[in-house]
Amino acid sequence: MTPEEIVHRWLRLVTADAELSPYLIGVDRVRLAAHLTASVTAALAGEPADAWGGLGLSEEQHRRVGDYLVGVCWAADLPDGRIAQVRRAVAR
Repeated sequence: MTPEEIVHRWLRLVTADAELSPYLIGVDRVRLAAHLTASVTAALAGEPADAWGGLGLSEEQHRRVGDYLVGVCWAADLPDGRIAQVRRAVAR
């Protein structure tokens, strides 16, 4: 699965979440998807990424976003080490 596919599925889950979706009101989703794709790509390369900065999410909401990312990566059969690496880098 490509970073774009991961982000597409990840963003669909976040958008469907009743608590998180209000944070996306008025957000340019195409631009957000491009930013998230760059963040996931960087994370897969072992680089730090700030995927959700600036949206005002609480620590609990960041964890929830991270859980969705882990679920998508797990469904994509990424190795456990890569999933942990991506979560640490992206879901801050």
